[in-house]
Amino acid sequence: MSLVIVGSMAFDEIDSPFGNSGRVIGGSATYSSISASYFASDIKVVSVVGEDFPEDAMAMLREKNINLEGVDIKKGRKSFFWHGRYHNDLNSRDTLVTELNVLGDFNPVLPESFKNTDFLFLGNLSPDVQLSVIAQTTKRPKLVAMDTMNFWMDIALDALKNTLKEIDLLIINDEEARQLSGQYSLVKAARLIREMGPKFLIIKKGEHGALLFHKDEIFFAPALPLEEVFDPTGAGDTFAGGFMGYIAHTGDITFENMKRAVIYGSAAASFCVEKFGTKRLEELTGPEITERVQKFVKLVDFKV
Repeated sequence: MSLVIVGSMAFDEIDSPFGNSGRVIGGSATYSSISASYFASDIKVVSVVGEDFPEDAMAMLREKNINLEGVDIKKGRKSFFWHGRYHNDLNSRDTLVTELNVLGDFNPVLPESFKNTDFLFLGNLSPDVQLSVIAQTTKRPKLVAMDTMNFWMDIALDALKNTLKEIDLLIINDEEARQLSGQYSLVKAARLIREMGPKFLIIKKGEHGALLFHKDEIFFAPALPLEEVFDPTGAGDTFAGGFMGYIAHTGDITFENMKRAVIYGSAAASFCVEKFGTKRLEELTGPEITERVQKFVKLVDFKV
């Protein structure tokens, strides 16, 4: 089944305790579409880049059967750029440079062949832009999922709440869940957020795993302990892409299948952090993903 991903394609530069990445490709649509490509076969991306975005990166995405018809290349302009520095624990970071460039006036337009999609994932963009994308679909997708962040809660809370009424699944981290709900308890926060519109909620907890909420049901997926973590950038987008890719592959939006999708998304994200940028994701193989999923299974397998 088809999956449309709307988000940023960009350049990142990362400073970490392990060195400097130099300028590498990044962006929510880049990470999530690569991740989704290991599970789903009909992936379409809507984004915007400047003419500086490398053709070899575009070729890499096409080789993974990612449809880039919805990527607008702005001649004479530059792509979005972010430069950040991670602290020693890799859980916190400082933004050193943000250059919006073409992303500053990004107005996503779905090509005609994208409007009838089965599944839709809205990366971290302004709530008004996310809502405009939903309005362009010609039929209601089986599942509309979105990401957001504290920034939009600070400056566009009313618009964000309007958009939440139109989606099925929200994917945010624990800090964002607490801010959006005004509750410290994640269980209380989840209930209040789902009352805003989304039937399903995923709360990411970084190195402490992820929680999936639906009605009175809660599922917890741990994070896999890794020997090497080089770069957490894009891990959340990779998780979302893996999750949505698995859902698009199975076509099943039951809570039980979403539990499996959380594990597959977590497995994909665990690879993302092993090298700078998208490099580790690009070279993944199916057997590697299967083996890592089994490690997640063994991590929580026990008998009473």
